[in-house]
Amino acid sequence: MLNLERLRTLDALARHGSVSAAADALHVTTSAVSQQLGKLEREINQQLLAKNGRGVRLTDAGRLLSEHAARILSQVELAESDLEAHRGQVVGELRLSAFPTAARGLFPVALRALRAEHPGLRVRSSELEPEQGIAAVVRGDLDLAVVLDWHNKPMPVPDGLVKAPLLDDPAEVAVPAGHRLADREEVDLAEFAEDEWITWGEGEFCHEWLMFTLRSKGVEPIVGHRAGETHTQLQLVSAGLGVCIAPLLGRHPVPDGVVLVPLTQRVRRHVYVIWRADADRRPSIRAAVEALRTAAQQVD
Repeated sequence: MLNLERLRTLDALARHGSVSAAADALHVTTSAVSQQLGKLEREINQQLLAKNGRGVRLTDAGRLLSEHAARILSQVELAESDLEAHRGQVVGELRLSAFPTAARGLFPVALRALRAEHPGLRVRSSELEPEQGIAAVVRGDLDLAVVLDWHNKPMPVPDGLVKAPLLDDPAEVAVPAGHRLADREEVDLAEFAEDEWITWGEGEFCHEWLMFTLRSKGVEPIVGHRAGETHTQLQLVSAGLGVCIAPLLGRHPVPDGVVLVPLTQRVRRHVYVIWRADADRRPSIRAAVEALRTAAQQVD
């Protein structure tokens, strides 16, 4: 009979691509991964791995079994979800992530409420950018992820995931107090053609959105500084080093010397939480979604 933990190890290797990455995902040593896969090979009497340079690759038998392993593990999760739903208790471990401003703006309220209302639930949280959070939920490394997209740039969500809206997050432009546009009632993004932008890291979804949006207005962005956290960006604006997009979520308190100017074309981020469809009936998932929605209602 196939051993479930060994199938889980094979699945992790197939998803992550290396023994060391699989070990990190499973929170075990690389030798433990190798031992489990060796035992699995002996159980089925077939070679699952072959050397590939300094690493390994799956053989045809390894790929075939890994595909079955993914389906088996999904069915096991569905069974566990159904049993948890049948029991009706919010217990066990729940792993979730959020992008930095959502972690700052939602997690303190939501996770405090979960701890108070469901003491049998152990929550583990982390900060991850939206693409990373989605990938981790797909892989099964996380149970939920708080992610985002923008009004003019949707975030693709893979099949097999469920999503629930949390809030629409309005954004303004943060400028230094002495900026030429600081006293305007509203501005167009095209008016910042000569300004230096303080933006997110290269390749991050929000950075790519800003580049896409400015270029759609005929503006080639001038990027002066990069920072992953809104508060770091706002401090750089306060120092007179540029302008930035400042969504409402997670931006308070706004530093002295920063003025927030509304945009003529309203700009909003859509913030939502995602989880796997096969875990949809878990009471812990439902409790976490409700706690996040309640926290989102308190954002102002």
